[in-house]
Amino acid sequence: MGKGFNGLTQINVEFTSRCSKACWHCGRRERDKLYGIDNYGDMSIDMIQMIALQVPEGVVIATHNNGESMLHPRFGEGVTVFKERGCFVYTVTNGKHLMEKYDQIVNNLDAVSISVIENDDKAEKKFQFETLREFIATKGDKKPFVTLRFVGNIENEEKYLELGLIVVRRTLHQPKGSVGYRKPATIPECGVCWDFMTRLAIDRFCNVSCCVRFDPEGELRLGNLYDITLEQCWNSEKRIKMRELHTSGRRKEIPYCGEKCEFWGVPTSD
Repeated sequence: MGKGFNGLTQINVEFTSRCSKACWHCGRRERDKLYGIDNYGDMSIDMIQMIALQVPEGVVIATHNNGESMLHPRFGEGVTVFKERGCFVYTVTNGKHLMEKYDQIVNNLDAVSISVIENDDKAEKKFQFETLREFIATKGDKKPFVTLRFVGNIENEEKYLELGLIVVRRTLHQPKGSVGYRKPATIPECGVCWDFMTRLAIDRFCNVSCCVRFDPEGELRLGNLYDITLEQCWNSEKRIKMRELHTSGRRKEIPYCGEKCEFWGVPTSD
């Protein structure tokens, strides 16, 4: 593999690890509660700017990882930094902060996907829908375009469908990670995980990983941006070795990919 970012299409940048919901299926919060880990916080705007200088121009940037990115106090500024690099910037959100961050989102963020969760708290679901409806009515035809991300079976989904938005359906997996899917994960014809081949993820501590799967032990980490560059992570010996195993049909020889992940980079509808 040569230098550069050959094949990289998307980077998840964790603006913040804080969240404003307690979703029943969230493996991270469940695990952190069990082990007494609550070291949540925001990535500094200086670090966001530093990352933006390293990403390939035009790459897709997702501002989320394991947190609600709109909680970042300078969310809009962080989005703008990547927009100035020609990036397509989007986020997956619980939707609670759409009006609170309206001025930072509209005509700035390219797309926003609202997660609607199976068996969600009724009060939370009601507030989410009312906020979403207000946001859509207020922004009109301005960016971002909005998608609905149905996670599992959604009760009374008709009221959401009446909004006329793109609907993205996702099947549920177990809280502990991308395993035990309700419906078997889709495998691409090439037999190689597209997430591994095309993505990177950066957590709020600047640890760079092969993909955005839940990885509490850091088995997929390639390095930290305080020590090495993003390009060095992409071309690291560890990633090259894992890439060779993936591309030769030997994914199962990678402990994490073989035992702790059933995802192949192709989202599956419920």
